[in-house]
Amino acid sequence: MAQSRSTRVLITGATGFLGGNIIRTMSRNSDIECIAACRNPARLPAQFNGETRVGDLLDADYRKALVRNVDVICHAGTWASMWGHRRLEHERFLEPTRDLIEQAIAHGVKRFLLANTVVIGAVTKDGKPHDDFSSKRHTGFWPHLDNLMDIDDFMQEHSHQGMQMVNMRLGHFVGSGNRLGMLPAIVPRLKTLLVPWLGRGKNHLPLIADSDLGHAFTLAVLADNLDQYESFNICGSDYPTLREVISYIAQQAGVPKPFYSVPYPVGYAFGWLMETLHPILPGSSPFLTRSIVHLCEDWVCPNDYSRQKLGYVPQKSWKAAVDEHLADLRKEGFPWPALCQP
Repeated sequence: MAQSRSTRVLITGATGFLGGNIIRTMSRNSDIECIAACRNPARLPAQFNGETRVGDLLDADYRKALVRNVDVICHAGTWASMWGHRRLEHERFLEPTRDLIEQAIAHGVKRFLLANTVVIGAVTKDGKPHDDFSSKRHTGFWPHLDNLMDIDDFMQEHSHQGMQMVNMRLGHFVGSGNRLGMLPAIVPRLKTLLVPWLGRGKNHLPLIADSDLGHAFTLAVLADNLDQYESFNICGSDYPTLREVISYIAQQAGVPKPFYSVPYPVGYAFGWLMETLHPILPGSSPFLTRSIVHLCEDWVCPNDYSRQKLGYVPQKSWKAAVDEHLADLRKEGFPWPALCQP
């Protein structure tokens, strides 16, 4: 987006893991003027001294005011659960995001970037890679993921209304500060000795490091050759197997590796059972969810298109990011995550 002045970029969810990494990277770019949208500005990255718009994305009046005098929106603000909570997902994520897009169009925002995930793509059983525009298929069991698919469809339907829509299909987050996702969920569960390999650990994981996330969003904000609708795989440089990743995590965290393997259908069935029995079992979240099994499917999602159109080349290795993530979680004793935002 070549302009004579700085590009004014609004980052929602600016105090979260993704939003914070976006702000850290963009704040170092003289072509970008960052605007942070958040509820609690005290939690913003220490080096950020730009404009802050304080409020709650659940407030329709706030959403309407939020999009004024903005060139680009990076929508990293979300309400998410890794299981169930269908009504809350609809009220706190799907409807506010749709409205934010409509408000952005009405107020002349030029580009909207959605923080999405590569796992919106339908699972392939033939080992073929998932391309940047691969077809989607609702899971029926993970409302947040299904809502992300619906928002992507909504963006495509509205891409002719003057605002460029950019769907950022992100890999699994690794890096210091992340508290909701696969890695925080895995370590305390490995301690129980009850976690199996899924499919003998042969499938591949699309990990992405914290700093590469910020780098990718910065490139997507400034790119000047984008179509009205774009979709980009944004992952790390390689795709380690589940066995490689879990073995490395277990070694670095000092916890046991799985002792046995089960097929994926068994994993999904056990996840369903744990979700169903959760109300009568102890703990703040189910031991296993179908979303965790889904994340461990075979996801090889090349960055070829994002390299071609954005110039995106990941810089940080997944092992370096995992080391930093584990060091951060170790400070709190590898707590059992809720798998759901408050």
